[in-house]
Amino acid sequence: MAIKHGLGRGLDALIKDGTSQARAQPAPAAPAAAAPAPLPSEFTKIPVDRIRNNPWQPRTVFDTEALSGLASSIREQGVLEPLLVRKIGNEFELISGQRRLMASREAGLKEIPVRILTASDQASLEMTLVENIQRENLSVLEEAQGYQVLSEKFTMTQEQISARVGKSRAAVANALRILSLPPEVKGLMSAERISAGHAKVLLSLQVPQEQILFANRVVKENLSVRNLEKLIERVLRAPRKPRVSKEDIPANHINYLADKLHAHYGTSVRLAPCRTLANGKKARGTIEIDFYSNDDLTRILEVMGVTVG
Repeated sequence: MAIKHGLGRGLDALIKDGTSQARAQPAPAAPAAAAPAPLPSEFTKIPVDRIRNNPWQPRTVFDTEALSGLASSIREQGVLEPLLVRKIGNEFELISGQRRLMASREAGLKEIPVRILTASDQASLEMTLVENIQRENLSVLEEAQGYQVLSEKFTMTQEQISARVGKSRAAVANALRILSLPPEVKGLMSAERISAGHAKVLLSLQVPQEQILFANRVVKENLSVRNLEKLIERVLRAPRKPRVSKEDIPANHINYLADKLHAHYGTSVRLAPCRTLANGKKARGTIEIDFYSNDDLTRILEVMGVTVG
């Protein structure tokens, strides 16, 4: 049987709050044998090839075997829960029902039942997120990426996001923090080599290289989340050896150069020399030149020989 879940209280609330339903035409009559149950009058049928995928769909991984099973069910029973779409020009853009759309294409359906809504980009993303969260279809990374779009593109606060998707603010914040992990660690998450629980523990490490190192240890040693916690706790408790480094330019020469630059530019100049670390790597040096107005900046640039046109 095709999936028959209802829209859910959260998604239904978003439909009422963030969208208005477009007037739908009655579905064309069909032979009794072709439709196991009549569609509600608020739904209509449209050609499958007029529906384009949702660009805000956070879900990127779909079980091909499960899709094939759903396609077989749709061939026999049809689509029992209409898709949510919005009209974009002469086409329709999917809001909710990605799996049903993919399976209907695989099943060779020409038409599919839909509910047509008028929805903004933000409302479309919110409804897509809520549907997937309610059905537990999203990985932690996919969920976090959806929150990130709401935050960055639609300038929503974490409190606003939590209210819209029905999650606590702490859950939203923790999901977003996972996006700060290095790509190598997120790749292991996507491949399901490490869990979201492992990722949250890795966030206690401040150095990306250490996060990658311990993520790889989880894979190689098959560490549980608890074992990883204990391992990292021991590392964080252990006293760290101070990094030994040396300045590449003696301090007295740095002071001499700073005085020369001060006289040349007529303003305060600070120099910090390059440093050679214990591992042989170089730490960069810096030079800071003060200016006190736009005219002062122009004057300094002219001394440097920089033409501002």
